[in-house]
This record gives sequence, structure tokens and C-alpha cells, in this order.
Amino acid sequence: MERTEDKSNFLFTNNDLKKLIIPLIIEQILAIAVGLADSLMVASAGEAAVSAVSLVDTVFVLLINLFAALATGGAVICGQYIGRHHPEAACRAANQLVLFTGIFSAIVMVLTYACKDFILHVVFGNIAPDVMKNCETYLLIVAGSIPFIALYNAGAAIFRSMGDSKTAMYMSLLMNGINLAGNAILIYGLRMGVAGAAIPTLISRIVAAVVIVWMLANQQKQVHLVLPFEFRFDLPLLKKILGIGIPNGLENSMFQLGKILVLSIASGFGTAAIAANAVCNSIGMFQILSGSAVGFAVLTVTAQCVGAGDCRQARYYTQKLLKLTYAANILMNLLVLAALPFLIKMYHLSPEAAGYTRSIIRYHAICVVTIWPLSFTLPNTLRAAADVKFPMVLSIISMWIFRIGFSWLLGVELGMGIFGIWVAMTIDWLFRAICFTVRYVKGKWEKSVHQ
Repeated sequence: MERTEDKSNFLFTNNDLKKLIIPLIIEQILAIAVGLADSLMVASAGEAAVSAVSLVDTVFVLLINLFAALATGGAVICGQYIGRHHPEAACRAANQLVLFTGIFSAIVMVLTYACKDFILHVVFGNIAPDVMKNCETYLLIVAGSIPFIALYNAGAAIFRSMGDSKTAMYMSLLMNGINLAGNAILIYGLRMGVAGAAIPTLISRIVAAVVIVWMLANQQKQVHLVLPFEFRFDLPLLKKILGIGIPNGLENSMFQLGKILVLSIASGFGTAAIAANAVCNSIGMFQILSGSAVGFAVLTVTAQCVGAGDCRQARYYTQKLLKLTYAANILMNLLVLAALPFLIKMYHLSPEAAGYTRSIIRYHAICVVTIWPLSFTLPNTLRAAADVKFPMVLSIISMWIFRIGFSWLLGVELGMGIFGIWVAMTIDWLFRAICFTVRYVKGKWEKSVHQ
């Protein structure tokens, strides 16, 4: 009876959680679906265009993940201040996040242009002349969007910190809608090739950034940009944001680097294996879609609990949302497995590649519904409590030993091929899951709750 009374004073009702999570799931579906549609449109411009976009996007995904991690640091600090009932401090944190993100992303954009030749000729190596030309065109246009996608991510993270994921969903719909419409006009209508894919990306990100910053300037929002906007760093506050953002950024960047290195191993297993790996990566995104959305909710909810100094609520919501992650992952993977025969036909895979795909997706489904939540959802509670160095160090060590080292051991040395690479990835998950669970149960992350 006492527990029921206490829960009545908890920060989030079931209805609050539903309002937070459903838009997050829709946003994830939008991002993945539009990504697939985008790749199909680019494919109509020819193989050189597809190769160029794929190559350049490996660099931009690395940068976007870095800015998303920085935005996470700002969102955690904003959420903690909301939990402490210090909205004015949360607004100052939002100002600092937007200011630093804008300046830092502009510097990164300039460096990208300055290092253009290094990226094209050293990072991408010896590629065909037509691919090189398309890479240069795509890079020159899309690099101009770096500050805007960074500011958009910062703004979306600030809205989520308030529990307002619907605004971020609408903004994602706007940005992706402009991108798709622009692609249709410029690629299909005006036959502009790779430039037709790049220009809508730039325009959509500019519009999204401008609109979301304008919405943050609304003084009626719980967390908003303080006007007039001061172009001055608050170093103690910025240090708190970067204290979470930098370790998270290093973790994300190393994770992306690991994917690139593993891809180089996979390329040695033949065309069928490469095709199966690409298809499995696409289908695999749907398998973890709902779990990823709930992970954002864990970050928002537990950050406010930490700010309120209530680790009991943080634990309660972590466990509640973990159960939801398991249920959502089970449902999503049952749907994917049911649709797998159709998906394999849609990709027109060879019998050998189709066989690889079936084996990998079935194995991946088992691991997603058992290991994945503890490896990816649970550590968001640690991050929300500013316990970020442990996840960073653990993830980097685990990636190099298990994801990369075991990919070589299982895939090459033991002859398991492409399936061995996916097994190595899930061994990485298992190791992380065990370590994160032990860390969570021991409660070291709770130190910041009581500070």
C-alpha cells in the first residue's frame, strides 16, 4: 500500500511515458524508411552515384554521431535541472549547448572542406574516376549542412529532455519530407544525378535547424533559449555538458570506426557474403527499432529522476522501460521473421546470399530479444546519472577485443565467414550486457544522484 502511494508522486505516469515513447518510435520508423527510399532513389542515378553517396556518408555518419553524442550531454544536463525544478538553469544549459554546437560544428565544416583532398584520395583510396567525381560533388554540397544537422540534433535533444518527443517527430517528418520531395524532383525530374541527392539534403537540414531553433526561442516552453541570446561561454556549465558529451562522442565514434573496420574484413568473403551483410544491416535496423526508441525515453526519464535526487524512481523507471524494451523487441522480431521470405525476394538475392541472410537474421533476432536491451538500453541510465566514463571505456575495449578481434578469429581463422562476424558482434553485446548489469546492480552510478 505504501508503494502505491509513493508511485502516485512519481514524475511520469503511464500516459506520460506513452506520449514520450510513441513519437520516438514513429521518428525511428521515419528515419529508417526514408533512408531506404532515399537509397532507392539514388540508385536510379547509377552505380557511381550510389558508391559515392555510400563512401561520403561513412564520414558524415561519424560526424553526425559525434554531434548527437554532444546533444545527449546537453539533454542529460537539461533533464537533471528539470528534475531539480531549476528551469532557469535548464534554459542556460540549452543556450550553452546551442552556442557550443554552432561554433564547434562550423569549425568541423571548415576542416572538412580543408581536408577534402585527404578524404577523397587517402581515406577513400584508389577509386574509379567517375566515383571520385561524384564523391567530390556530394562532399562539397553536403559538408555545408554540418552546422545545421548539428543544431537540429541539439534542438531535438532539448525538446526530448522536456519529455516533448512529438516536436522532434514532427521536425523529422518535415526534414525527411523535404529531402524525399527534393530527391524526386532533382533526381527523377531534372536528372541531376548525385547533386540531385545532395542539394535536398542540404536544404532539408537548413530548414529543420532554423525551425527548431526558432521554436526553442519560444519563452513559454519549459526549456527555451534565453533572449537576448548571449554569445558567451559559461565554462562551469559547459564543462558539465562536455563531461557527458565527450565520452559519449568518443564511444559513438569508436563504434562507427569499428563498423568500418569489420566491413573491411567482410569484404574478403566474396560477393554473396557482402550482399548478405548489407541486407542484414538494413533488416537489422528494423529489428532494434523499437528498442532504440525506448532507449531515448530511458535517457529522458532517468535524467529527470537523477536531477530530483531520487534513485528509487530512476531504478523503477529503468526496470519498467527495460521490460517494455524486451516486449517491443519480441514483437518487432516476430514481425521481421514473418516477413523475412518476402524481404529476401525483394532484394533479389542469389541463393547463396539468401541462405546467409536467413541464418544471420534468425540468429540476430534471438540475440536482440535476449541480450540487446541490457547492452544498449540499460547503460542509458548510467549516462543519465553522468556515469559516462565507464560505458565509454568498456565499449571501446569490448569493441576492439570482441567485435573486431573475434570477427577475425571466427570469420577468418575458424572459417565461419560472414556469420562469424555477426556472432562476434553479439559476443561484444553479451560482454557489455554483463558488465553494465553488474555496474547497475552495484549502484555506483547512484553517487551522482545524491550529490
